[in-house]
Amino acid sequence: MQVRLVCLLFASLVVTIASVTGCGGSSMKSYNVSGDVTFDGAPLPRGTIQFLPDATKGNKGPAGFANVVDGKFDTKTSGKGTVGGPHKVVISGFDGKADPSAELLLGNQLFGDYRTDADLPMEDGTQNFDVPKSATAGPQRSNYSEP
Repeated sequence: MQVRLVCLLFASLVVTIASVTGCGGSSMKSYNVSGDVTFDGAPLPRGTIQFLPDATKGNKGPAGFANVVDGKFDTKTSGKGTVGGPHKVVISGFDGKADPSAELLLGNQLFGDYRTDADLPMEDGTQNFDVPKSATAGPQRSNYSEP
């Protein structure tokens, strides 16, 4: 069951990025975002973070993403930068205890996709996120409504 969940997570990440970025090149300026991700106040051991331009607020462009390692992320070193402006942010968290025999490369899932909003600057910058303990209450937690 967990193997399917991890596979589904990565498949959804790939599909999301492909659908937002498309096949062609982009002439839009990209900005790097780095920062910290905590879960219940402690650094998130492993995870992913996606930055999806919020079309409902007039923002468009390719999605940004990065890996989270020991509570830190940087789109410059492990992902793709953002276009700046209003974004929907999706964070997935894992305990970091990899089990290759069970195909749990990031470890066991700590919480389902946690969703929040961020207004990113039109320049390289830092953004920190705290995922509350309540994010473990269900498969998806959100503090905004999806269209």
